[in-house]
Amino acid sequence: MSNTSGPILRRRTVLAGAAAGAAGALSMPWVARADTKVLKIGIPTILSGPIALLGTSSRGGIQPEIDRINATGGLLGRQVQPIYRDSKGQPQEAARVARELVNTDGCEILLDAEASSGAFAVQEVVRDLGVLCVHSNSETSSLTADPKLRVPTAFRCTRQGVHDSIVGGAHSAKVATAKKLTKWATCSPDYAYGRDTTSQFFEFLKHFQPNVEVISQGWPKLGQPDFTEVITKILQAKPQALYSALYAGDLSAFVNQGNIYALFGAMQVFAVNMGDQPVLTAVKSLPAGIQSANRYLPNFPDTPANHAWDAAYRKANNNDYPTNWSWENSTAIRFIEEAVKKAGSTDGKKAAEALRGLTIDSPFSTTGKVTMRAEDQTLVGYAIGWGTTIPQAPFVTNMEAGDWGQIFELETEWKKQNHYL
Repeated sequence: MSNTSGPILRRRTVLAGAAAGAAGALSMPWVARADTKVLKIGIPTILSGPIALLGTSSRGGIQPEIDRINATGGLLGRQVQPIYRDSKGQPQEAARVARELVNTDGCEILLDAEASSGAFAVQEVVRDLGVLCVHSNSETSSLTADPKLRVPTAFRCTRQGVHDSIVGGAHSAKVATAKKLTKWATCSPDYAYGRDTTSQFFEFLKHFQPNVEVISQGWPKLGQPDFTEVITKILQAKPQALYSALYAGDLSAFVNQGNIYALFGAMQVFAVNMGDQPVLTAVKSLPAGIQSANRYLPNFPDTPANHAWDAAYRKANNNDYPTNWSWENSTAIRFIEEAVKKAGSTDGKKAAEALRGLTIDSPFSTTGKVTMRAEDQTLVGYAIGWGTTIPQAPFVTNMEAGDWGQIFELETEWKKQNHYL
């Protein structure tokens, strides 16, 4: 919404209290724009519990960008203030704090740094409030692919499962064909992202290598501390290959515990979320030869811009490593910045129109640019590829970049099959 003067705001407040306008007041956010030049951005995220790395590394990517904006005069002449709220990884809490950030704290924009479980809940809040929202962590494809779920002012600035699955399916089929791997097991988190991404991976793996058989599936709960039962089940099934969509602390715990049982010497492992430095460095003895997608790696893309961003992030965050969520949130702020500048407003509809189809410079792309695709309001053109783990830095090598032409072609077919087009 655009800025309003003090008298207009007071008049609207009075009108909102009238009986005739009561219903509208309940659904429309009250934002105290007249009394301050500060532009507040509300950020629901996970800052406690076993997946707290999601929130802390998201914040680590956001704050340097906001500091940069404020140091150069702010956005539309206003200093930007991020307001973080901990959802504790609970969808109902994510929805509650998102609504509170707008209606109580006066946030004009939402940067939804939630996992997929919370993002779907926040999406419905945005549908009601009409503010600009950028989802910066959720990778479940249907959030933006399914037109029934789409919201005009909500965008996704992250990688997504179907993109990872197409590139992962193509790469893994090459490895599996060369090594004659046909019997597979899975171990992925038991919620929308884990189940959807695993299903999509095998859909595209079978597209490239039809003679694949899944003989065992494991669905540990998000944040589960002990993987003994899952690991034992996998070993008993005796697969030739294992696919996992575990991530963050869950993945490092799984690898550490799997090492005890010599899991990684018994089968070829494909881990879509292995290529994140905090995960790689949290593993006590990283097995060589895991096939891994990139999440965030300073050596992919291997460019001066990416190296510089990595160094700047670590300097700003007590030498902590950036994660996939760090670059996604850094990119989200850059998109918000450019969209608001282009629109000349923080109004949800105006900013959304400016953001739809916008292309910006980015260190996280092999071409140096990323785009917010207009038709489904999701990020495309980011660096995506697979490589092989080694026990020491840079931990993942021989990166093979995905082909975005192939991604677009197979994604379109996938959307048609799912009646999204």
